[in-house]
Amino acid sequence: MSKLPNVSTSIFTVMSKMASEHNAINLSQGFPNFPVDEKLTAIMARLSRENVHQYTPMAGYPPLLHQISKLVELSYDRILNPETEILVTAGATQGIFTTIMALVNSGDEVIILDPSYDCYEAPVLLSQATPVRIPLHDDYTPNWERIATACTSKTRMIIITNPHNPTGKIWNNEDIESLETILEKHPNIILLSDEVYEYITFEDKHISAHTRKKIRNRCVMISSFGKSFHITGWKIGYVVAPETLMIEIKKVHQFLVFSVNSISQVAISEYIDIVDLSEIKKQYQAKRDYFKELLISSRFDLLSCEGTYFQVASYAKISQENDVDFCKRLILEHGVAAIPISTFYADGRDLKLIRFCFAKDNNTLKEAALRLCKV
Repeated sequence: MSKLPNVSTSIFTVMSKMASEHNAINLSQGFPNFPVDEKLTAIMARLSRENVHQYTPMAGYPPLLHQISKLVELSYDRILNPETEILVTAGATQGIFTTIMALVNSGDEVIILDPSYDCYEAPVLLSQATPVRIPLHDDYTPNWERIATACTSKTRMIIITNPHNPTGKIWNNEDIESLETILEKHPNIILLSDEVYEYITFEDKHISAHTRKKIRNRCVMISSFGKSFHITGWKIGYVVAPETLMIEIKKVHQFLVFSVNSISQVAISEYIDIVDLSEIKKQYQAKRDYFKELLISSRFDLLSCEGTYFQVASYAKISQENDVDFCKRLILEHGVAAIPISTFYADGRDLKLIRFCFAKDNNTLKEAALRLCKV
């Protein structure tokens, strides 16, 4: 008997497989196709010949833990204890899975805001808890009235994604204050804040839960070196949590992966000292603007993208077919792969919206746009 009877192959796998089979430009999965910083690859090449190939301590390579502590202090003016409040994980997804398995119990409820990334619900179900899926407003701002009403004595966790995947939305100060008000009324609720795109934001400033003293001591923060340094295949991220929560998270982590790839930890611990995080923001903002400019003459209407490397577009002027069928036809007839937004909703809500990934080199974006302008 399946523990996840309603879980099938992810839409990302489906669309990428179709893109490969039909030689389409893959703007569906969220990974860059341009080279990694040569300074990082040089560090990795040198380290490959050194004695860094054995297990690191369970929580992470100690110098990297200290570097993460310094990074959080520099970015958010928050002081962390690297020995008790930080955990290096095999990607953000493993950090999310481990956190939910450690802190959510049978009979609990976990609030998930739709459209939501597909890795949240499975560990909730495996914990024999109930996911409570609440749609955001159509402009992707939180529906605080519905969220507040959904919070009960059974609610163990609220999961937020900021900057938001798939929409690129960033929460404003009023949103964070509304969340704080709800958490103040429900002292037993834990906040899981997925902030893997924290360094990929544009005009509006990202407000991290790290900066909110009212809630950060009951919050588990999820971050991703894979996203920040466009090394998604390295599968390396980190979790920040107060010691009381981290103790439980580490208990699960040690039996799930124990320790994370050693050479990548050592390489990143060196790279943090020389990388300019502000350049990452500039790089992706330039790509967003370039892609948007290329699509001006298309029939797609582009939604605002405040962060991440995803551009949501409406095809309502082009077709009234459902978004899954439209994305499949986009591959078959026009050679471009995208992701249908309905797959991020529990109820399959179809707003005629699809998601493109613009973390690609300019030649790829240009060719994709040429094809999209013919749709």
